Amino acid sequence: MAQPSPFGKTDADDVIGIWVSEAQDSKMEIYPCGNTYCGKLLAGWGNKLYEKDGKTLKKDTKNPDRKGRNRPLLNMEFITDLTYADGQFRNGKLYVAQLGRTVSCQMKMNHRVLVMRVYVGLPFLGMTKKWTRIN
Repeated sequence: MAQPSPFGKTDADDVIGIWVSEAQDSKMEIYPCGNTYCGKLLAGWGNKLYEKDGKTLKKDTKNPDRKGRNRPLLNMEFITDLTYADGQFRNGKLYVAQLGRTVSCQMKMNHRVLVMRVYVGLPFLGMTKKWTRIN
């Protein structure tokens, strides 16, 4: 568990906020949810969140749970279960809506950059995404 700082928050809380992807095409918010951290999609995939009309939100049509296929991608919680220990966020789950699949993720802070590792199976077989805080 993270150690409390003199200001009443933990080092882990430094991840709380809004982040933009290195490619500048996605935006997410990380926030506490219970004893873990979660993330939701605020903008992304190069405006691929809207249908061709530019107004209608795309839905999570590839969700393996039929009940979830009607939820909009915008503001969807796609990161769950991140726990903080020893300067890293581990054991997280990242839902990839384009595939309708959940993969593992872990993150660590590197100054103002959030380095996210997304993988199936072993972390070294995955890919790294970098995010910069915007607030």
